[in-house]
Amino acid sequence: MPNAQLTDNFGRPITYLRLAVTDRCNLRCFYCMPEEGINYLPKKELLTYEEMERLISVTSELGIKKVRITGGEPFVRRDMITFLEQLSKIPLLDELHVTTNGVFTAAYIEQLKAINISSVNLSLDTLDPDRFLAITRRDEFNKVMRTFNLLLEAGIPLKLNMVVMDGKNIEDILPMAELTRDLPVSVRFIEEMPFNGTGTYKALKWDHARILSTLKETYPDISKMEDPKNSTASHYKIPGASGNIGIIAAYTRTFCGSCNRIRVTSQGVLKTCLYDRGALDIKSLLRSSTSDEALKAELIRAINSRHKDGWAAEASRKDKKNHESMSTIGG
Repeated sequence: MPNAQLTDNFGRPITYLRLAVTDRCNLRCFYCMPEEGINYLPKKELLTYEEMERLISVTSELGIKKVRITGGEPFVRRDMITFLEQLSKIPLLDELHVTTNGVFTAAYIEQLKAINISSVNLSLDTLDPDRFLAITRRDEFNKVMRTFNLLLEAGIPLKLNMVVMDGKNIEDILPMAELTRDLPVSVRFIEEMPFNGTGTYKALKWDHARILSTLKETYPDISKMEDPKNSTASHYKIPGASGNIGIIAAYTRTFCGSCNRIRVTSQGVLKTCLYDRGALDIKSLLRSSTSDEALKAELIRAINSRHKDGWAAEASRKDKKNHESMSTIGG
């Protein structure tokens, strides 16, 4: 199957894989999991580094060019930096990215720079230490800000992810946007999603339109930028700013028509959409005698049964209440 490529049943090429390496996290962000945490998977239920490296190597032969490592929090898993170093050597992989909460990341920044990491997405929902504690339920603000500053000093491309939450961090929208004025960062405002591990979700009050309207009140000259192909974010720029602003309609799902990404959860389940229940048990295939070519065939079959968009994927679920945690799915 040397020329086979991952293209879904709607003709969309799949070139981007988000891989969760663990469901464990050292924070307890209320929009991701309950305060008591979630029932973490036993280690044997997680994909091993060898299994994940094989998966990425195989999918790169099917056209995956970009991989993002997520969690949980990737750096709570031992030897994560060694795993990233191995991934950086896969010849057909063009981009390797990491999403992190930044608590443990500072110790690895020089090694990330050495492997030429494509970018780091840093989860940062507020610039206020007290609100940080309220949102994450952990007093780790100073460690995250140290990581932020060290990433900038190292010159590693940096994106800040802020989930916009009514009554929690609305005061931070403008201060976060202001960071882009003098710093070469991309600040991304993300709609809150229903993956908090509790099965409850309040109606979305801050959608992408309201976030943009709020920004325009302070920055009436904010300009729309050209979005990269397949981007989930709509990009904007304050006149003269060093960085840029992105708004991600993660719940409204306005970008589904050009979606080029798939996810693999920490337990080895392929999700062709964030909102589906899983399309393929990759872990079982990796732990059987399945050859690389047979694995490719199964991946192609799953991609060719993809839902048109996130709304269709959500409607297909038998469980209408969502009890998943974003930490389990992969951020």
